[in-house]
Amino acid sequence: MSLSLPRPSRSDHKQVWHLAAPSIIANLSVPLLGAVDTAVIGHLDQSYYLGAVAIGAVIFHFIYWGFGFLRMGTTGLTAQALGAREFGEVRAIFYRALALGTAIAAVIWLVQIPVLWLATTLFEASAQIETLASTYFHVRIWSAPAVLANYCLIGWFIGIGNTRAALLLQVWMNGLNIALDLLFVVGFGWDVAGVAAATVISEYAAVGVGLLLFRRAVRGMDASGERPIIFAAEKIKRMMFINLDIFIRTFCLIFAFSFFTAQAAKMDDDILAANAVLIQFQHFLSFGLDGFAHAAEALVGAAIGAGSRAKLRAAVVTASIWALAVAALYTIIYAGAGAVLIQALTGIDSVRAGANEFLVWLMISPIISVWSFLLDGIFIGATRTAEMRNAMLISLAIFLAAVFVLQPIYGNHGLWLSLMLFMVARAITLGIYYPRLERRAGLKD
Repeated sequence: MSLSLPRPSRSDHKQVWHLAAPSIIANLSVPLLGAVDTAVIGHLDQSYYLGAVAIGAVIFHFIYWGFGFLRMGTTGLTAQALGAREFGEVRAIFYRALALGTAIAAVIWLVQIPVLWLATTLFEASAQIETLASTYFHVRIWSAPAVLANYCLIGWFIGIGNTRAALLLQVWMNGLNIALDLLFVVGFGWDVAGVAAATVISEYAAVGVGLLLFRRAVRGMDASGERPIIFAAEKIKRMMFINLDIFIRTFCLIFAFSFFTAQAAKMDDDILAANAVLIQFQHFLSFGLDGFAHAAEALVGAAIGAGSRAKLRAAVVTASIWALAVAALYTIIYAGAGAVLIQALTGIDSVRAGANEFLVWLMISPIISVWSFLLDGIFIGATRTAEMRNAMLISLAIFLAAVFVLQPIYGNHGLWLSLMLFMVARAITLGIYYPRLERRAGLKD
């Protein structure tokens, strides 16, 4: 089988941007929210407020995004069903994911006390930070059903290629969250508890809007006469295996970033706070590049559902061109305006000094990180989740080895270097698996 690459047409470029642009705008609202959280807390009088929100956010990234397969698995399966024009199955996939998410949320509520104990034990932060992080946790935990339902909704919208609905949903949720942040923290003085409460309210508000958008989207599918069969044993089995692979992959990814934060917490509060500021730069990067990953998910899934190798390769090449261009733009922005952004995110002099010292790693991160984001989207769209799982396990092992070797020698610089090596490892391992993806996709041309 030849791996010759096609030259993308103008329509290919338009199609990628039609899907990617709303996703980029929607995704950028997520780190914008994180930046506002950081800014409103970062301008309080002590760095431990910022450290507490950083640790609290990591805990919930670990808990909630660990179940991010509800987004990613839903996208790949939905795109393939749509490409095969199985409209009843397109709807059934959402209902199955929503039922699974509701069950998981109930379990999260049941085990919240031991989860909090384990998290605070692992981080080994100062007493003030642990107390405030616990306050954040006790408020934020009640958003579990809404968070998981929103994963299902956003994944389904991306899968059907309706990234504008995903944009509307995320901008509504994050815009409301930002407004409530300012009201609760700046207006009412609720500090850490205010940040958590704002997030909980906005997430439930988003579910209501998302279900209305879902109902509008399925009206045209109802006209096809194909009814959804939700409890189909083979379909459920496939969904569970795909979700298990993505769960393991996502758990490893979150563990890597959580371990990164935990290692910073062991150094001192100012290093932890400086890294909390800089990690917002990485979030801006990841959510921006994920717009092209989402475009790849939808287009690759549809191409595989239709059995077209030509469409698959056109989607891969076009998304790669634009993702690399945007990554270069990020590098230019971080190099030129990084110090200004740091100043906007925190008013604590010691934290600003630390963040500026390590800013160089965020300047090189976009060109290093872009490939892992894009390849994730390709493999999600193809539902080649076993390869994603294996690649991530290898990459995590490389990251942990790098931290244990480099951090004792180079301190926080060694920690950031290890994170960059993690991104390189993710890209290389997935790239090695790509030819297998095409061989096993059952393509016709």
